[in-house]
Amino acid sequence: MLQQYQHILVPVDGSYEAELAFKKAVAVAKRNGPKASVHMVHVVDTRAFQNISSFDTTMVEQVTDTAQKTLDKYVAEAKADGLENVDYSIEYGAPKTIIARDVPKDLDIDLIMIGATGLNAVERLLIGSVTEYVTRMAVCDVLVVRTDLENKPAPKPKKK
Repeated sequence: MLQQYQHILVPVDGSYEAELAFKKAVAVAKRNGPKASVHMVHVVDTRAFQNISSFDTTMVEQVTDTAQKTLDKYVAEAKADGLENVDYSIEYGAPKTIIARDVPKDLDIDLIMIGATGLNAVERLLIGSVTEYVTRMAVCDVLVVRTDLENKPAPKPKKK
């Protein structure tokens, strides 16, 4: 029998690669039947704020607000595309463990679909690749998305 993933997790960080993963996750969920769901998670890495001397809660609130707007847009897009079971959460802490272990355990996730790279090269150098960690340490199957919906290497969008 063909494996049908019912609970798909998509980490969303605002990157183009995360958007590709989201679009593919919606397509997979729609193919896997009416009970299949997509749960998006955005993790606010609170460690990034620890070394900022002028840190206050407004910074976290701004990051959270931006994430919520992006996630709301994705929910509307998925529903317009015919997927009803789509939601999200915004978490705070270390993205690697939250994505690889915490959320999958809490929500009975059976597949994580994650973009091949995150926001920028400097961030990956400093804190390591979240994708690489998730592929090694996740408590469920992981699919790393590198292509668009037609399985063609997706060009980076042009900056405005």
